[in-house]
Amino acid sequence: MTVVSQSSTRAPATPATTASGATASRRAARVPRGRRSPVRRRSTPLTIVMLAVLAYFLLPLFWLAVASTKSTQDLFNSFGLWFSHSPRLLANIRQTLTYDDGVFLHWLLNTVLYSVGSALGAALLATAAGYGFAKYRFRGNGTAFNLVLGAIMIPTTALAIPTYLLFAKAGLVNTPWAIVLPSLVSPFGLYLMRIYAQDAVPDSLLEAARIDGAGELRIFVRIALRLLAPGLVTVVLFTLVATWNNYFLPLIMLNDPKLYPVTVGLSSWAAQAQNGGAGASSDMLALVVTGSLISVIPLVVAFLMLQRYWQSGLAAGGVKQ
Repeated sequence: MTVVSQSSTRAPATPATTASGATASRRAARVPRGRRSPVRRRSTPLTIVMLAVLAYFLLPLFWLAVASTKSTQDLFNSFGLWFSHSPRLLANIRQTLTYDDGVFLHWLLNTVLYSVGSALGAALLATAAGYGFAKYRFRGNGTAFNLVLGAIMIPTTALAIPTYLLFAKAGLVNTPWAIVLPSLVSPFGLYLMRIYAQDAVPDSLLEAARIDGAGELRIFVRIALRLLAPGLVTVVLFTLVATWNNYFLPLIMLNDPKLYPVTVGLSSWAAQAQNGGAGASSDMLALVVTGSLISVIPLVVAFLMLQRYWQSGLAAGGVKQ
C-alpha cells in the first residue's frame, strides 16, 4: 500500500504563478488608496469652508480682545488686529470697574439678575407648555399651537411699544419687572420643547406612572422634567443670550441709570465719548471696548459649562426606539 503525502502532490510554484500573485497583491494594495483619495479630495473644500466660517465668527472676538489692551489713542493710531507697543489690559479693566464709583459692576449685576430670572422662568414655562401640547389632547390644541408658530414670526421690536404702553398702565415702567416679565414669553422655546417632548417622553412611561397612582403634576416633575433636561437647558441658553443682549426693551422701559443693564450702560458711555459731555474721560472709548469684553465672558462660560447637556440630548435623540 503506497501512501502519497500532500506535499508530494502539490504543484511546484512557477514564475508565471508567482508573477500573477504579485500582480494581484499589488492591485489589492492599490484599491484602498484609490478609494480613499476621492474622500480626501472632497473633504479638503469642506475643511476650507469650516475654517473660513470659524474665522468669520472668531475675528470680531479677537479684535475685541486686542482692542481691550489699547488706549483710546492707540485704537486709532495702531493696527486694529494686533497689540500696541504698550498693552494696558489690566489698567483698562481696573478703570472700567472703578469708573463713576463702580457703576459698571452695578450694571453687570443688573444684567445677571434680569437674564438668569428671565431664562429660568421662560425655560420652565416653555417646558410645561411644550409638554402639555405634546402629551395631552384637548380642543383647540392645533389652533393654539399654530398661534404660537405665528408669534415666532413677529419681531420683538414690533412689540416693544405696545408692551411699554401696557406696563405704563400697570405702573411697572422703570422697574426690573418691566424687563423680566416680557422675557418670560418664549414662543420659540415653546415650539422647541413641544417637538422635543414628543419623542423624549415615551407615552408608555406616562401610562405606567398613571397606573401606579402618580398624579399629573408628580409625573411632570419627577419623570418628564428629567427627560426634558437637555431641551430645557437649550431654552435657558437661548433666553439667557437674548435677554443679556437685549437693548431696545431696557432702553424704552428704564429711566434710572441704576437699573440699566450692560447694553444700555455701555451705550450711554459711548454717547458720552462721542459727545464729550461732562464727566467724560479721555479713555472713555477704551472703557466701552473693555466693558464689552467683560460682558461677553459670562456668556462664554455659560456655554462651556452647559454644553454637555446638549451633547447628551443629541446622543439620546440619535437612537431610535
